[in-house]
Amino acid sequence: MNQLPYYEQIDRENVKKLRTMIRELPPFCPDFFRGIEPHTSSRTRIAYAYDLKVFFDFLKKENPVMGKMDMKDITLSHLDQIQVADLEEYMEYLKYRFNDKNQEVVNKERGIMRKISCLKSFYNYYYRRELLKNNPAALVKLPKLHEKEIIRLDIDEVAMLLDEVEKGESLTEKQKAFHNKTKVRDLALLTLLLGTGIRVSECVGLDITDVDFRNGGIRIHRKGGKEVTVYFGVEVEDALQDYLDERTRMVPVEGHENALFLSLQMKRMSVRSVENLVKKYAKIVTPLKKITPHKLRSTYGTSLYRETGDIYLVADVLGHADVNTTKKHYAALDDERRRSARDKVRLRESEY
Repeated sequence: MNQLPYYEQIDRENVKKLRTMIRELPPFCPDFFRGIEPHTSSRTRIAYAYDLKVFFDFLKKENPVMGKMDMKDITLSHLDQIQVADLEEYMEYLKYRFNDKNQEVVNKERGIMRKISCLKSFYNYYYRRELLKNNPAALVKLPKLHEKEIIRLDIDEVAMLLDEVEKGESLTEKQKAFHNKTKVRDLALLTLLLGTGIRVSECVGLDITDVDFRNGGIRIHRKGGKEVTVYFGVEVEDALQDYLDERTRMVPVEGHENALFLSLQMKRMSVRSVENLVKKYAKIVTPLKKITPHKLRSTYGTSLYRETGDIYLVADVLGHADVNTTKKHYAALDDERRRSARDKVRLRESEY
């Protein structure tokens, strides 16, 4: 049997996980997940299942009627009795709560917004199908979001980061022992992230056959399964070539033969392992910035926008479905470019 592509393996695992999560929800919920399947990813549906579990747990704890019921006995008729005030109470509950393991959970405004957005989609689905008479979720206002500062690496920090990956001079003695075994891989991986702006999930999903040196591109699978080619420059090419020379001598674990980036256990690297790798090096170079793989993506987008001034090109290369997402991230650079225009036009020749 041929080995499934990485993104198909992940999707299959997500679907299995989702089925288990849905079984814990009231019996009418599977209809909702079937309804949204055509236009959502399995990862999004898992997030929805988690958020709905939090909502029904809230009803079990706080609602006088449903508190005495088993979750499986909750019906759409019970949801029809929910009012706006109940959902506002739910928003307050989300700020500070305890989960099933009695662990403290604190949701900030973005976490609360995601859970209320899920609830709006949930109510809308049944309301449009006339299975609910009321739609209180439509009347609830989403929390106001405060814009977060976009954290990225400066040009000199990028150079320092890659130098540290290459030399490892500031690592601990224990880290240096691992560094000698992984520095070629680490340099190729970080150079690829910084030189293409691909997502960490797209990076770990790469197979050896996805790299095309003749045309200078890699084949990746975007969110939603769309297959695209992302092109790379000479620096990325050199780093990948050096790593592939090393990669050909490795013997992967069965089922991981096609993976481009391998761990020391000779398995495909995980998203978490790449996050830890980035954190390890970035903490040395810029300890006051919390750098993640996504921040490397922002760094690439910033550099590309500064060089081209073309927001549509940046959106296309980064794989943003909506250019407004890109504009929001790089609005500060627009102001920077406008400021630079003030010295471009001379009204009179300087006397000096």
